Amino acid sequence: MTRAQDQTASPGTLYGIGVGPGDPELIPLKSIRILQEVQVIFSASSTKNAHSLAVTLASQHLPENADVRLLPFPMTMNRDMVEQAWDEHSQTIIAELEQGKDAAFLTLGDSLTYSTFGYLLRTIRRHAPHLPVVTIPGITSYQAAAAATNTPLVEGEENMLLLSGVLGGNGLRKKIKDVDNIVFLKAYKNIKDIVASLEETGRLKSSLAVVRCGFPEQKIYQNVSELVHNDPKYWTLILTKNSPGHED
Repeated sequence: MTRAQDQTASPGTLYGIGVGPGDPELIPLKSIRILQEVQVIFSASSTKNAHSLAVTLASQHLPENADVRLLPFPMTMNRDMVEQAWDEHSQTIIAELEQGKDAAFLTLGDSLTYSTFGYLLRTIRRHAPHLPVVTIPGITSYQAAAAATNTPLVEGEENMLLLSGVLGGNGLRKKIKDVDNIVFLKAYKNIKDIVASLEETGRLKSSLAVVRCGFPEQKIYQNVSELVHNDPKYWTLILTKNSPGHED
């Protein structure tokens, strides 16, 4: 009898695994080992399709007959609909763990940086705080972008601010004072306003953008303004440093 078949077994462990920014070789060795051992592998997909880029990136590291299950999430700003999805999917995962199965949840980048796993983790903790959860850190897209462009993220006594670009450049306008280096993740939907905010704060010339970092089609923009006319994709980020001589 296997552990998963033994109904008296202790609960299984949930592993939060970030598969990195796009290069399958950047998945942590620990995560690869765990993916060979768990009984169930979960990942998020859109309600509009049955596809997970995280699963695709990890596919070469999965067992041949891996039990992969996609959990559809609505792409909406309606908080009630999103929270309902978190609740339903957390119950699905909890049910497997309660049977004694170990499970993994795959996300792009790092599991706890602007990640669906963070929301699921909070919901699972609320419904079943006794279940063990282990998170393995993953390489973030902005770390990979810095490496791809040989751009130091922080040096000496500098600081760094991590922003979401979903709502445009207001995050930069509000928090610009005393910030040396800024990372905009998800800098695609409101790229015009982000570029405008960079120009207003004197950071446009000291910024660069990376689209689909780590993927074969990766593209680097030394002139961020070009993104305004090039329909940036979802997997777009911007690195910006304080211009020499500019006073915030």
